[in-house]
Amino acid sequence: MIELEGVPELIDPVMVAAFEGWNDAGDAASGAVAHLDREWKGEVFAALDAEDYYDFQVNRPTVWLDNGVRKITWPTTRLSVVRIGGAKPRDLVLVRGIEPSMRWRSFCNEILGFAHELGVEMVVILGALLGDTPHTRPVPVSGVTSDADLARTMDLEETKYEGPTGIVGILQEACTHAGVPAVSLWAAVPHYVSQPPNPKATLALLNRLEDLIDIRIPLGELPEDARAWQLGVDQLAAEDSEVAEYVQTLEEARDTADLPEASGDAIAREFERYLRRRDPAGSPETATDTGSYFRDLSGGPRPQAKPKPEGTAEPEGTAEPQDGQQQTGTGAPEGPVAPDDKAGDEPDGKPDGTPEGTSDGAGDTSED
Repeated sequence: MIELEGVPELIDPVMVAAFEGWNDAGDAASGAVAHLDREWKGEVFAALDAEDYYDFQVNRPTVWLDNGVRKITWPTTRLSVVRIGGAKPRDLVLVRGIEPSMRWRSFCNEILGFAHELGVEMVVILGALLGDTPHTRPVPVSGVTSDADLARTMDLEETKYEGPTGIVGILQEACTHAGVPAVSLWAAVPHYVSQPPNPKATLALLNRLEDLIDIRIPLGELPEDARAWQLGVDQLAAEDSEVAEYVQTLEEARDTADLPEASGDAIAREFERYLRRRDPAGSPETATDTGSYFRDLSGGPRPQAKPKPEGTAEPEGTAEPQDGQQQTGTGAPEGPVAPDDKAGDEPDGKPDGTPEGTSDGAGDTSED
């Protein structure tokens, strides 16, 4: 039995999870949960024991100074909760951490134990993969589930993926077997500019999350960061004619594939989002100021920058891969804008649950 002291009864809670590592290209998914935690001032109420799930030679702890006192931050997964105010208040349980190195079944069971104790109604897991998608177009976001009824009622795709998977796929299946409705949202990150952060992909995931659970998310400076990111990549790509030509090829393929998607449904989705943001009842001022959410809780230091493995060899001219990452070959032309591909995708370029026959999740239309 998991005892949660100091946590009040939650209102229509939804759990939103993301994990750094294999399923987090461009840090887009973990960046989305970090944004929610920051904007709604989430308070940590639990952290999983790092000794149980992490190999410290892969995910190194970090040492830092607090007023001259040396302290250690261990790699782990933390849970926090935020209350969204307004006319229809509800709570989000945020799960953010690093993909575990071991004991994945126990890890998922522990997460589900918290979900059960908190009365979570649905679990939404965010992921990001590398794909053949141009940075100049809206980021494709695919919504998939293992539940046929949920796929039908929420206009999602039922997963047909077969092959190696990460913690996102394992947790989704664990939720399904436990009878907890679960959805995975996957953003496609351009493989030729894969280094983090990718605020445009983060923004696309948050927009799709808004539509899925019908909330308004304060975006802060994220839209401006996304525009600045695209302008920066535009400038870098323009300096290399081969890359510019490759991006144009991706644009033509994407535009051809998206012609059927320029439908009334896509326009209606965007209009609903516009109206939601104009609704004063759901403004950030009323939605975020709820006061302290816990009683007599003392948490440790918040996690610092993700540690990198020591002694990692890196190819000449590339940045050091982050924890849990692997290089990926995508057939990009020589001289790409960002040669250090972060492997947030499955080996065949499809996320766990992406419809067959697609490599970039382009079946959806998430707007930036």
